[in-house]
Amino acid sequence: MDRAARLTLAVERQDGCCLWCGRRFGPLIPPTTEHLVPRVKGGPSIAANEAAACRRCNADRGHRGPVEWLAECRNRHGWAPQASLLATLLNALDLELDSMGGHRRARRYLAGQLRRCRSSC
Repeated sequence: MDRAARLTLAVERQDGCCLWCGRRFGPLIPPTTEHLVPRVKGGPSIAANEAAACRRCNADRGHRGPVEWLAECRNRHGWAPQASLLATLLNALDLELDSMGGHRRARRYLAGQLRRCRSSC
């Protein structure tokens, strides 16, 4: 699956809204690919590791973990991010990485995010 198809899938999965701020995508707010496990942390470029985010949220998150960024969206920005969707996406990614094998760095990082998510999502 190519990059554009993965982004289209992520947008559809999220009902056309940014995972973090909830803004609806359109001509003025284009979607970007957001890696749940950042590539610098070993995250693969696969559909299960990608979500759709607006440019602002993607740039502001940087390399912060998704659960840390979720808390910051709530507390600092006052947004209502899709916490249950994030939990679903992280669990689906965990299953996908299990079936693929490998990706040791990404799996370690994801395990930490899942622990944090269970206590705060």
